[in-house]
Amino acid sequence: MTAAAETLLFAPRPQPSVAVAGTTARFPVGRIFCVGRNYADHAKEMGAEVDREAPFYFIKDTGSLTASGATVPYPQGTKDFHHEMEFVVAIGAAAFEIPVERALDVVFGYAAGLDMTRRDLQAAAKAKGKPWDFAKNFERAAVIAPIVEKAAFGAVGHQHIGLAVGGTARQSSHLDEMVWSVPELIAHLSRFYRLAPGDLIYTGTPAGVGPVVPGDHIRGEIDGLPPVELTIAPAETV
Repeated sequence: MTAAAETLLFAPRPQPSVAVAGTTARFPVGRIFCVGRNYADHAKEMGAEVDREAPFYFIKDTGSLTASGATVPYPQGTKDFHHEMEFVVAIGAAAFEIPVERALDVVFGYAAGLDMTRRDLQAAAKAKGKPWDFAKNFERAAVIAPIVEKAAFGAVGHQHIGLAVGGTARQSSHLDEMVWSVPELIAHLSRFYRLAPGDLIYTGTPAGVGPVVPGDHIRGEIDGLPPVELTIAPAETV
């Protein structure tokens, strides 16, 4: 006898994926890791200090993934919605306890991304020593442009990273100003997780984060990558 076929109670959510620049392929996304305070100037503007003891992270689920160019409603539960421009690393091979000198071997490519944040909820959570989930992990909070394959992008170095809202510059820095480099982040994360193809790492934001309101258009750029763009619409109503 064979076991009866299992029946799902409802259709599973679609597999989220990201376009790969210059191809028809798509990168299926498994997990989204985000690095906190990885630029010293941003840590300072948030009233924190940076040391080299160890990086720290928070996670956004794949339901937060949003393609560049989208128009999204101002999210519920906040009155202080912020942009954070980020360099995103796409993992293309398994990695567990990988050494720093081999960490780039598991990179598939790179993308420009936005870590959208409900800043007032983050501030309230931080004041009480609570997790940041409500502030960081919500629908349409992880925006991403098409991924450029590693060989086409080249070495990560002094590439400019910046963001403008309505054409006015707000964030400006360079990738070599990250406190923790891409190889260091991959090696460190792989000590605590078995990294797998499909994982994304948002590597932190430089100084200049700030609020956006309905009607604003955000454009973030990193040298060598397609820009990431987002338009803010009025909040949804029932």
